[in-house]
Amino acid sequence: MAARLQLGHLVAAALAAAILGTLAAVAWFAGGLTGLTEWDWRAVRFTLWQAALSATLSAVLAIPVARALARRRFRGRGLLVTLLGAPFILPVIVAIMGLIAVFGRNGTVNEAMRALGLPEIGIYGWQGVILAHVFFNLPLSVRLILQGWQAIPAERFRLAASLDFAPRDVARHLERPMLRATLPGVWLSVFLVCLTSFTVALALGGGPRATTVELAIYQAFRFDFDLGRAATLGLVQIALCIAALLAARAIALPAGFGAGMDAAMPIPAPRGWSLATDVFVITLAAGFLLWPMIAVITTGLPRIPALPPEVWDAALRSVVMAVASALLSVGACLALALSIAQGRARWVEVAGMLPLIASPLVLGTGLFILLRGAVSPQQMALPVTVAVNAAMALPFGLRALIPAAQALRADYDRLAASLDLRGWARLRYLTLPRLRRPLGFAAGLAAALSMGDLGVITLFASDQPTLPLKLYQLMNSYRMADAAAASVLLMALSFGVFWLFDKGGRLEP
Repeated sequence: MAARLQLGHLVAAALAAAILGTLAAVAWFAGGLTGLTEWDWRAVRFTLWQAALSATLSAVLAIPVARALARRRFRGRGLLVTLLGAPFILPVIVAIMGLIAVFGRNGTVNEAMRALGLPEIGIYGWQGVILAHVFFNLPLSVRLILQGWQAIPAERFRLAASLDFAPRDVARHLERPMLRATLPGVWLSVFLVCLTSFTVALALGGGPRATTVELAIYQAFRFDFDLGRAATLGLVQIALCIAALLAARAIALPAGFGAGMDAAMPIPAPRGWSLATDVFVITLAAGFLLWPMIAVITTGLPRIPALPPEVWDAALRSVVMAVASALLSVGACLALALSIAQGRARWVEVAGMLPLIASPLVLGTGLFILLRGAVSPQQMALPVTVAVNAAMALPFGLRALIPAAQALRADYDRLAASLDLRGWARLRYLTLPRLRRPLGFAAGLAAALSMGDLGVITLFASDQPTLPLKLYQLMNSYRMADAAAASVLLMALSFGVFWLFDKGGRLEP
């Protein structure tokens, strides 16, 4: 137990040193932090504005969709709810291709607008950034709010029915308190994702009026090589994320429903106009989420056999890197989760969450600076990208592993101690079999996120592109047919590696 606890502490310390140390290395190499220009402050203001607006729109639009899914039962509902989780592991650059196919200049929507004599919709600039962020985060918001609806004890709805509550009374006494407790966390989750957004701003924004802090860090590295400015922007981004965390904690309130008896009772489903409204919002949300993906698949699928060899090389490179990132991330997750389960080191969990507020671009550049005397940047491009991707996926895997690790300790710790089950034997016969499901999910999530990542690789490995980078290069070359085919390939590989790892964790030993 002591060795396992020590390993978790070592992983947490290494992670904290990597996140904070690389930022310090960038600042030291630059000769210190520098002041921000007016353009930098404009990027900070735009980042806050677009993140707040994206989070607000995602949360507000998710409420009627989640309510409709919570109180309606129909064929295909389970599949639809499952598909709502797909955009989270969908490569960002693929979704952008889909949005361009639908909302771009030659997309379906603008063709219809021109036919009707109406003004076209612009996909590039701030409006494209907001649209893409809502596309990605609406499903996440729906899933989180839906869990809040399902967490209301069925007995409360039964009591409301016995008291002859009208829909407005149910909303006042049950639904609004639940939303008051749930929405701050939903808003914060989306806000943090949008605050650290890079690929969306790179592909759809990037102009002076649509530059995020993360994109400004990239520009400071790639074009100006102003490391002091990049390190300062990295600190600003960390400060913004921490402030958002503190603000959400301050305004969140418990719903106060108490415990129920887990009775299986459906939520009351009003008929009439309420039914029509629910059908409308479910149909609209499903169309908004599925239409871009269908547009990409129908365009790109027939062209996959004609993709040039360099795309297949990039695909193989991405798969190898995704598997390596998954194994590295899940190993670190396991060590941290087992230490956190002991309940004696709160700082270990804080260290595990640090990647949520860090800039992967600053992290990658800091690692290059620290290793520059030993190897060349080109030699370290892919290994550093693997390490950064593993770190970025770690908080999500940790969220899945911590509850399972705590349950394992509560249920089996005394039995394992009485049998003197320690070290490798405990890991092989107890820990891994009991945690195989969350481990498989965490590995699949890390692999899928790594497959679709377009971050650090853009800085240093243009001659060794991964599939997302190759796709971005095809888009910039206006080879949209090949880009659509590469998008379908990337989407299939991302879902494939996730399914293989997740399915592997579900197989009985």
